[in-house]
Amino acid sequence: MTDATTIPQPPPPAAQRPRRPLRNTFHERREKLSPTQKLAVWITEHVGTMGFFFLIFCWTVLWLGWNFLAPVKLRFDPPMGFVFWLFISNLIQILLMPLIMVGQNLQGAHAEARATYDLEVNVKAEDEIELILKHLEYQNAMLLDLAKQQEARAQGTTPAP
Repeated sequence: MTDATTIPQPPPPAAQRPRRPLRNTFHERREKLSPTQKLAVWITEHVGTMGFFFLIFCWTVLWLGWNFLAPVKLRFDPPMGFVFWLFISNLIQILLMPLIMVGQNLQGAHAEARATYDLEVNVKAEDEIELILKHLEYQNAMLLDLAKQQEARAQGTTPAP
């Protein structure tokens, strides 16, 4: 029979790395952004919504409807020309395009930071699972040894203590 001293001992739980508290990478990244970067992210998040689409759609319908259906004296952008409407539409596009790219770059940096932290958490979980498995293997070996001892006692080959 083997005794508990011949079974390899797992490391005690205190031998683990000290546990660090979980971090919120979203808040960490947001706090490091400058006011202009926060504005770029805010615009990027809101321009890509259906609300913004409906705003632009309604603005276009009202503009074109007014210049087609209003009395001639009240029209400010002649039909079939729509020069002012095209100018404003292009201005919106020209201003939003680089701003959205800046916001997407910032969101990409945040996603990268989150992925890096997720990897750290996964590695930490893997280490803890390995420790738990070692403890389970140790407990399984002890239980098998105890079962063999119990079986031997039941058969009367080993005197009871």
